[in-house]
Amino acid sequence: MPKFVELWVYLSATPLFGLTATLATYVSMQAIYLRLNQVPWANPVLWTVVAIAGVLLATGVPYPTYFAGAQFIHFLLGPAVVALAWPLWQRRLELRQRWGRLLIAALAGGTAASTSALALAWALDLPHEVLLSLAPKSVTAPVAMGIAEKIGGITALSAVFAVLTGLVGAVSGRYLFNALRIPFTTAGWTARGFALGTAAHGLGAARALQVNADAGAYAGLALGLQVVLASLLMPLVFRLL
Repeated sequence: MPKFVELWVYLSATPLFGLTATLATYVSMQAIYLRLNQVPWANPVLWTVVAIAGVLLATGVPYPTYFAGAQFIHFLLGPAVVALAWPLWQRRLELRQRWGRLLIAALAGGTAASTSALALAWALDLPHEVLLSLAPKSVTAPVAMGIAEKIGGITALSAVFAVLTGLVGAVSGRYLFNALRIPFTTAGWTARGFALGTAAHGLGAARALQVNADAGAYAGLALGLQVVLASLLMPLVFRLL
């Protein structure tokens, strides 16, 4: 046991500890996810977060030590988001025909996501800074942090809310859409994907891509529209209020 403890202390202090632990955990969770026929509650991102957080808490490894290696994966988030443009390019003719309706849908969806969170926070009498941190919860975490800083929220808390929102959307979206009886047709997949990308940003888009190509393409479009609209309009609205 003492030798194992010494080995763990050594490994946890190396820069690649976070990278190795994250990749190994995610690959394991992805294998379980596929074995379970990709049921939403077995989402590999969700259980990877839970497992890594549990290990860090149990072993006392500081988060900065873990992130020193995991930052390589964090860097790849940018190219991954940009890669979502490819399925959109393949459907560029459809987008030209529908751009007006899609823009209105994105504006309505983003407004509903933000105002519902603010209304709930206000009803629960949460502190003003927490309320402002909730406003950009349906925008991808880096952008949500920037918006929170502009409007007076807490950036770290806003990132947590954004990640939780994405996980909830990715896990519960399928059940909600089925309950609403949205059909498994091309139009239905488009609606499912766009709604998931609007409400659950990158994690929702990733889930949509796993299920259907059309759903993934429109989820990526919705994610991009929310980033642009929220970045431009949300600071302006809060400044006026």
